[in-house]
Formats: sequence, C-alpha cells, structure tokens
Amino acid sequence: MEKTIVIADTGFVVALLNCSDAEHESVVSFYLQYQQILLPQTVLAEIAYLVGRNAGILAVVKFLQGLSTSRFQLVGLTEQNVKRIADILDKYSDSRIDFVDASVMAIAEDYGLKIILTLDQRDFRVYRPVHCRYFEILP
Repeated sequence: MEKTIVIADTGFVVALLNCSDAEHESVVSFYLQYQQILLPQTVLAEIAYLVGRNAGILAVVKFLQGLSTSRFQLVGLTEQNVKRIADILDKYSDSRIDFVDASVMAIAEDYGLKIILTLDQRDFRVYRPVHCRYFEILP
C-alpha cells in the first residue's frame, strides 16, 4: 500500500460504489493502493445525485455512513481555494471544466498532489497545474 496522498473526483467514487460499472474492478484496485485519498466535499453532491439516481438513496446513506472508516478524507474549501477555483474557471472558460473539477484541481494544488483518481481524463489533461507540469491521471 502506497503512502502517497492522492485526490479523487466524482466518477472514481461512483465507479467504486457501482459493482456493475465497467471501470469498477480497476477503480477498486487503485482505491486499495492508497491509504489516504482526499475527497473534496464539493464532489459529495455529484456522488449523492449519481448514486441516488442509479442505486437509490439507501446506497447514498450507506456511502455517507461509511466515509469515516474508508480511505477517503473529506476536505473542505478554504477561501484561498475558492479564489483559485475562480481563477481556473476564468482561465479555462472555453473548456468544459466545471466548478467541481476546478475544486479538485485547486485542492490538489494546495496540497501539492500530482495524482488524480478520476475517470474524467479530458478536463484534467487540459489543465496545467501551477505546482507540476501535469497531473497523473489514474486509472
């Protein structure tokens, strides 16, 4: 198990929770590789919506109840993060980068993280972080 801290995006968590997702096995493998995975609170609304829509509200409840014993560590936005999100959205306004993706990017920069666990390859490959040349996108 790696001690590297990574950050997760919505699609990664949704695939982790959905056994019938085509990416489920791959995502589980990466989930088990890392002891600490930052999970921005901003992704919770998307996760709850997608999981609730596909698996029902009880699946959302089970996920939320299990968060404290999972490898995920919830991270809230700071004032600095909000300013950085605005900068990202402004600079990349011609792309499809949305608020949640920008929040993942801003928090990754804030913590100096280089690995993003996401199924959203395009948006995270377009973005150029300030602390490294590019993010490593897994799986």
